[in-house]
Amino acid sequence: MRHRVLVIGVGSIGERHARCFQTTGRAEISICETNDALRQRIAADYNVQNAYASLEAALADAHDAVVICTPAPLHIPMAQQCAEAGLHLLIEKPLAVAPTGVDALRETVAQRGLACAVAYVTRMHPALSAMKRAIDSGRFGEPVQLVACGGQHFPKYRPAYREIYYADHAQGGGAIQDALTHTLNVGQWMVGKVGRVAADAAHQVLEGVAVEDTAHVLARHGQVLASYCLNQYQAANENTITVVCQGATVRYEGHRTRWRWLVEPDGEWEEEVFPALQRDDLFVAQANGFLDVIEGKASPHCSLEEGLATLQTVLAIQRAVATGQWESVH
Repeated sequence: MRHRVLVIGVGSIGERHARCFQTTGRAEISICETNDALRQRIAADYNVQNAYASLEAALADAHDAVVICTPAPLHIPMAQQCAEAGLHLLIEKPLAVAPTGVDALRETVAQRGLACAVAYVTRMHPALSAMKRAIDSGRFGEPVQLVACGGQHFPKYRPAYREIYYADHAQGGGAIQDALTHTLNVGQWMVGKVGRVAADAAHQVLEGVAVEDTAHVLARHGQVLASYCLNQYQAANENTITVVCQGATVRYEGHRTRWRWLVEPDGEWEEEVFPALQRDDLFVAQANGFLDVIEGKASPHCSLEEGLATLQTVLAIQRAVATGQWESVH
């Protein structure tokens, strides 16, 4: 079965989605992009037959699903328009910059029986998925603490950061909305929703922008105490998430494509190592997973409700940075 998938917005992330949905061999791709030169280049590079200059023109033709890759403030309005047209939805992260319109979207999705997922692609990492299954099984006891730490050299991996949405909070930019949101989403997936947060963030190093490039967050996931720290300028490209359970310490090391566990004090770490990932592997897995949802074979890897919970956490963190106080997530 080949699904007709419309990719809306074909900047760097939209181009990747178009390429990765094609790679599945299960989708016929169309694109929608207002930038004429960009639209024409992507259509030529990927042999896309249908390339639209407006969403209205795109929705006049038949599609099964959309991947929304526009700036974050447009996600919910466009998702609502597409849901009303009966299309399944994969929405890029962050879900939005404010929860306005999410309730209406939720109702439309439910009424029409549509698949709806938020593109938190880190959840597709095989080591992370294996670690979650192990924790969920109860073999290590209940989680009591989570510590996440990560960073990378943004100018190397995202050299256009000054010219894109990243430079503007209102468009979904800054380290908290752009990068930390992934780790927060994973933390909620691992140990449950966040109830309250305290946070500090600042612009420390990145040239050409004023948004924060460093963030430190304390969080309460129910009874689980958590801390998150991230920067976007360090030389090391690393991401670790440690979950301390009652019976073991469990650690995900994304940069080493492995997860580890230590049961006995001063004992030996055990580990499960996966093959090194290629550039598109997680996105191809995400595309296949979303197509499975459309076909009724799976549940969304990150549901609309989970994406909203992460958005609410991000907003609480932004309030905490501004007030210097603990803020409730709501």
